[in-house]
Amino acid sequence: MTTSSAPGKIILFGEHAVVYGHPALAVPVTQVQATATVRASTGPGTWVEAPDIGLRSELSVLPAHHPLVTALNGVFTTLGISSHSPFTINISSTIPVASGLGSGAAVSVAMIRALSAFLGQSLSDEEVSALAYDVEKLHHGTPSGIDNTVIAYSQPVFFIKGQPIATFHVGAPFTLVIGDTGVSAPTKESVGDVRKLWEAEKTRTEKIFREIGKIAIQARERIVNGEWDKLGALMDANHALLQALTVSSADLDRLVDAARRSGALGAKMSGGGRGGNMIALVEKENAPAVAEALKSAGAKRTIVTQVG
Repeated sequence: MTTSSAPGKIILFGEHAVVYGHPALAVPVTQVQATATVRASTGPGTWVEAPDIGLRSELSVLPAHHPLVTALNGVFTTLGISSHSPFTINISSTIPVASGLGSGAAVSVAMIRALSAFLGQSLSDEEVSALAYDVEKLHHGTPSGIDNTVIAYSQPVFFIKGQPIATFHVGAPFTLVIGDTGVSAPTKESVGDVRKLWEAEKTRTEKIFREIGKIAIQARERIVNGEWDKLGALMDANHALLQALTVSSADLDRLVDAARRSGALGAKMSGGGRGGNMIALVEKENAPAVAEALKSAGAKRTIVTQVG
């Protein structure tokens, strides 16, 4: 039996603009995880179990384009394996689905690592990320690649699509409070809507993308230098730009405002938007107060995480 876990992730800066070649920053969130366990079976066939979504099926019965099938077949192809002994893979996750925390990518990474270990071979972080990216295309249509990258490498990442990944140094640990609106928000839909906006208003939209990209570059410098007040101001500015892209929502704006009123250094939506999560940069001792303010403003759950 082999088991592998993968963390969630949160985008700090650069969502949506990253799809168009601008930089983004993301960090792992280890307080939530996806776990995959592979064990040998006595009976015939390969079985996939995902109790969280009520799935128990023989692999050959699932559609060829199913994300779980794509992840497993990607491992077989990469390792050059055409036949194998029967096994069952069980998948579980504490990462909320469609909330901007990378649940799909985390499940893929956990599955890929658990299966390759079960088959007696290991894959590099780069190979794991590439296989998970193939699955991300099923989830999101035209994904940036940031989810699979930060989760596969499990490090803070400065990411530009099509360029080598760059991890970066965190000057001093900082604390985030993540607030979940409880509204399911598939990234594929918001990414598609932003593309329509870009096609209709290219000049205006590209200007917004450039501003978001500049903020991401400045934010990396602030994180490296531990300049948290300045980082918070960048979060506020980034949120305003995402509002201009129409990907925020009344629920997200309400939580962002509540975080700021309760003493957060800055706050913004995170991920695809239209629901999902927002993040607030806080002084560590103020995290409980901000988390409580978010719950009072309607957050369905909060996560306090330390980066660095």
